[in-house]
Parts: sequence; C-alpha cells; structure tokens
Amino acid sequence: MARMVTTQRKVISTVAAWLAGFLIFFPILWMVLASFKTELEAFAIPPSFLFFHWTLENYITVQERSDYVHHAVNSIIIAGGSTLIAMLIAIPAAWSMAFSPTRRTKDTLLWMLSTKMMPPVGVLVPIYLIYRNFGLLDTRAGLIFILCLGNLPIVIWMLFTYFKEIPKDILEAARMDGATIGRELVYVLTPMAVPGLASTLLLNLILAWNEAFWTLNLSTLEAAPLTVFIASYSSPEGLFWAKLSAASTLAIAPILVLGWFSQRQLVRGLTFGAVK
Repeated sequence: MARMVTTQRKVISTVAAWLAGFLIFFPILWMVLASFKTELEAFAIPPSFLFFHWTLENYITVQERSDYVHHAVNSIIIAGGSTLIAMLIAIPAAWSMAFSPTRRTKDTLLWMLSTKMMPPVGVLVPIYLIYRNFGLLDTRAGLIFILCLGNLPIVIWMLFTYFKEIPKDILEAARMDGATIGRELVYVLTPMAVPGLASTLLLNLILAWNEAFWTLNLSTLEAAPLTVFIASYSSPEGLFWAKLSAASTLAIAPILVLGWFSQRQLVRGLTFGAVK
C-alpha cells in the first residue's frame, strides 16, 4: 500500500512538473510558430496552432531589412565583456567578504542589493548626460560598463553565498603552506567553487544578453545589440507580429541553445553545497 502511494506521488509530481514546464515554454513555442505565419494569420482569431500556411518570408524579410550578424556580434561582445569584467571584480570582492568579514560586511551587501531595487528610469537622465559628455553613447564600451555595474550586486551576492559554503580550514591550510592571496584564489578557491562560478557566470550572461532598458536608451546603431534589433519591428504604424516573432526567435536562439547545453552545470551550481 505504501509503495502504491509513493508511486502515485511520483506520477503526480512528474505530471505537475511537465505541466509547469509546458506552461513556461508555451509563450516561446507560440512565438516560434508565429514567426512562420503570414501577418494575417498571426492576427487571426481564433488563432491557428499547427494548421496554417508555413512560410520563411518573415525570416527572409528580417535578414534583408536588418543586419542580424552585426547585432549578434554586438550582443556577444557586450554580454561577454560585461560578464567577464563583473566576474573579475566580484570574485575577490566576494572572497574578501566571505573569509575576512568586518562589522560593515552585511551592511555593504545589503546596500549593494538595495541598488537593484531602484528603477533604472530614475537615473536615466544623469547617466545619459554623463555618457553624452564622455562620448560613450552608442558604444560597446559604454554598454559593457553599465551592464557590468547593473549586474555586479547579484554576482557578488551569489559568489558570496557559494564561498561561505567552503570551509575556512582549507584556505588556512593553504596559507600555512605559504600560498599567497593570488595563489589561494586561483589554485585553491576557484577549483573548489567551479559549480558556483559557472552558474553565476551563466546567469550574468543571460541577464546581460536580455537587458533591454539600457541598450535601447544608450545605443542606436553602431553598438546596438539584439534587443534593439527586436525593437526595430515596432513602428508608429503598429506591430508586425510575424516579423517581430521572427526577429525575437533569431535573438533568443543563441542564448537558448547555450542554456540548453549548460543546464546541468547551471542546476549543479544553484544546488552547490558544502564540500564533502
């Protein structure tokens, strides 16, 4: 009887998990399907799910109208650059707070996290004026800088949490053996925190790739990433749903594939615990 109840719970849990996964994935599936429809079919009510005239016209139009490769390269450089710089800053910062805390460490962490609670639009005007005066508007360097600063509190918090799970005795033993701070970070701490570092890097990369507010307001053409590429299909005449869906599909495809292949490492990092 108990075995039957356990089996039923597993079945219910599995069905619930698949249902939740389908509900989360359904908007993406609908967007992909809409990208293969004509504009009239994309607006049709009731909508058609599978039985419609499949066409590649939207993808062809998107490629002819916009330089997808240019925007994709900008996204790769901006997201990758901001992630790399954030990690280089966050690793020593989180190491210091985790293993050499002071009375102000918790206050500092809370203050950094509080900056994420402020709406970005509240500082848009001063940031825009600063960027204009320093010639950073519509530049990759400017976007890398602002995205790095925007995601840095989350990166430090995540790494701080992972580092706190590592026993201090291991680092103290390395110091007694003569390890310098640099060697301690590179040869002792980093290998032990690989799952946490990987998940933090992937999450930061996804956040930077999907950032739309700053990219739309601080770039126009030269440094415009894929978020600007998507927004270009919204015009005063209205939204072109089929073409917008095609552009969105092309924009999310790289990061979606990356997330799919790295999901095991991401889950492992998010469940990273104490060293056994």
